[in-house]
Amino acid sequence: MQPRQITIKYLLDGAFFRMACTIWGDGEAPPVICVHGLTRQGRDFDALAQVLAEQFYVVCPDLPGRGNSDWLPAPALYQPLVYALALSHLLALIDRPVRWVGTSLGGICGMILAAAPKNPIERMVLNDIGPFIPREALARIAAYIGDVPDFADEAALESYLRRVHAPFGALTDAQWAEMARHSARTLPDGGVALHYDPALTLPMRAAAPQDIDMWPFWDKIEIPMLAIRGARSDLLLPETLDRMAAKAEVHVVENAGHAPALMDTPTIEIIRKFLIK
Repeated sequence: MQPRQITIKYLLDGAFFRMACTIWGDGEAPPVICVHGLTRQGRDFDALAQVLAEQFYVVCPDLPGRGNSDWLPAPALYQPLVYALALSHLLALIDRPVRWVGTSLGGICGMILAAAPKNPIERMVLNDIGPFIPREALARIAAYIGDVPDFADEAALESYLRRVHAPFGALTDAQWAEMARHSARTLPDGGVALHYDPALTLPMRAAAPQDIDMWPFWDKIEIPMLAIRGARSDLLLPETLDRMAAKAEVHVVENAGHAPALMDTPTIEIIRKFLIK
């Protein structure tokens, strides 16, 4: 099954911007929105989307500043409430109940939206993200996104991804190569860079990281949820997962940290079964 591309427009700070989406499956099927992490893009979900598309209409947006979406004019605009605003336009376009799969930042956006009254999210998968994020994990992420070089070619970029995203888990050579292909942005000199606006890292690096407490959002969410944790994750702590388990199903992916790539068959099947209920 081959994906298709669409774009939506959203109004922000007095101007309209484009958000690109990769879509899979029959548009009349129940919709699933899959939202990626901080410096990633919607093609990260290809393996999951191909399976889900047998039963669902799967929409994988590139958040503002990533992939094929427009870059924003000011670094300060790169923050979760702006992403939630852009995603709310996607929800309005779909205009029916949806399921949600959010990895890291995509899960933060999901929690923000699912806590809002009259929201259309009816089931949600949170991949290695929860209502508490320790500052030590944020400091680690800020360090590796701080000064990313340009690369001579995709092979060099793939080598970088294998190193910094080793916690994604045991990916095959073909999966790493595919990730590198979708992560590459061609430069005028023929080299490549990661496919996101470097300015989106500035807000995270502007001040010393602090713990993030989203429990007030969590307490307002009243839908079935599945919380996935990488067994070695420093971002979703075991004690946070234990507290989440009071109102969410939980699954731990062994041999992964932050965040499981959701490319392995067992995890994909767990997600599919949860979403189909």
